[in-house]
Amino acid sequence: MDQLWDFSDQAASEARFRQAAAEAVGGDRDELLTQVSRSLGLQERYDDAAALLDTVEPSTPTVRARVALERGRLHNSAGRAAEAIPFFEAAAAEPVDPFLVVDALHMLAIADPARSHDWTGRALEVLTTVTDERTLRWRVALHNNRGWALFDAGDPSSALPEFQAALEAAERWGTEQQVRWAREALDECRAALV
Repeated sequence: MDQLWDFSDQAASEARFRQAAAEAVGGDRDELLTQVSRSLGLQERYDDAAALLDTVEPSTPTVRARVALERGRLHNSAGRAAEAIPFFEAAAAEPVDPFLVVDALHMLAIADPARSHDWTGRALEVLTTVTDERTLRWRVALHNNRGWALFDAGDPSSALPEFQAALEAAERWGTEQQVRWAREALDECRAALV
């Protein structure tokens, strides 16, 4: 599914996912439709995205997790974070690929800032048993987001090790862009400590 995404062009992503869904059947089709919904949400077409999710048959734990995750994202993107939380919790509770569990916990940390530290901690705990590099890449975002939360709360000294961990994860599992962003965050945090 990753190869169908181009987060800089949501309309093109939507078209690719629609085409792939038209060629798929059963749970595979439904899983692809959740990503059509996601692309619609990222285009701020929330009603269209929600209506599409209503047509998806949550027949497997993976599809149930993806439907819950995308419903949560729609609420969160529309400025209704409190309404998103139960959906993210439901997605995180499904017995699915750790990638989706960590995605849901990552979204909980965003939607529920009062418990962000705990949600991030749970996500990092899930990653302790993972060997898949694609899933381990979540360490970059988790440490980065925790770092920014601490930094924005006026605690750059506590943010520093999080930014360092984000850079280490980016250098090991991340993209060139993630490495660049992690270095920039670390530099900004170090500058604030001078």
